[in-house]
Amino acid sequence: MLPLAGKPLLSRMFERVEAANVDADLAVITSTEPSDDPIEQFAKDDGVLCYRGHLRDVLDRHYQAAKYFGADVVAKIPSDCPLIDPEIIERVFARFDEGSYDYVSNLHPATYPDGNDVEVFTMSALEEAWRNAEKDFEREHTTPYIWEHSDRFRIGNLSWERDYSMSHRWTIDYPEDYEFIRTVYDELYSETRPIFSMQDILDLLDRKPEIAQINAHYAGVNWYRKHLNALKTIDRSQTRILEGETV
Repeated sequence: MLPLAGKPLLSRMFERVEAANVDADLAVITSTEPSDDPIEQFAKDDGVLCYRGHLRDVLDRHYQAAKYFGADVVAKIPSDCPLIDPEIIERVFARFDEGSYDYVSNLHPATYPDGNDVEVFTMSALEEAWRNAEKDFEREHTTPYIWEHSDRFRIGNLSWERDYSMSHRWTIDYPEDYEFIRTVYDELYSETRPIFSMQDILDLLDRKPEIAQINAHYAGVNWYRKHLNALKTIDRSQTRILEGETV
């Protein structure tokens, strides 16, 4: 709910996701914890669908939400990605539509700047994961059971010609991340052009490299680092452990 260009971060997230030209309904899938009451109220006030479920079993939360809304295909976009480029959302949907896939993302392997995460998968794949996933991280992060089992699912990936996944961090977990994102919005957002692109951000960082330094010490840090011994398709090249951290 922190502000970006005069509105809560979540509102800017809605704005960018809804700018993607895809045939899909937008819904916020949050938890039943009382601390998430403002999220539900804000979504309703903004005219966005909302479903609430388990705090930590996010796989169950997404599955129950998809059933509730009658989805055949589900797209998962983390709400901590307020700089996501709508065109990238369109590209992942297009790749999914091109073939007979069960799951398509731009994450396996990742190449886009961190914070442009898009996953699209069938309801049947989600249900199979919901029924069979047993590991804690599979339940918490929704889709690992799918992309870790290429023998059971038809998996596709959208790659970019460059790999900025470990060097460019545009997601929000730490105070420095918010400061970075707020600065980007202050530089690029305007009422007449609210949706700036990934290339606009990259051009800004070329002009003002000091902006990238705001949260550069967290570049490459993601949840994979805590489960490298259990993940079959992720290695140390795809994550970074913080200095002094034990995982």
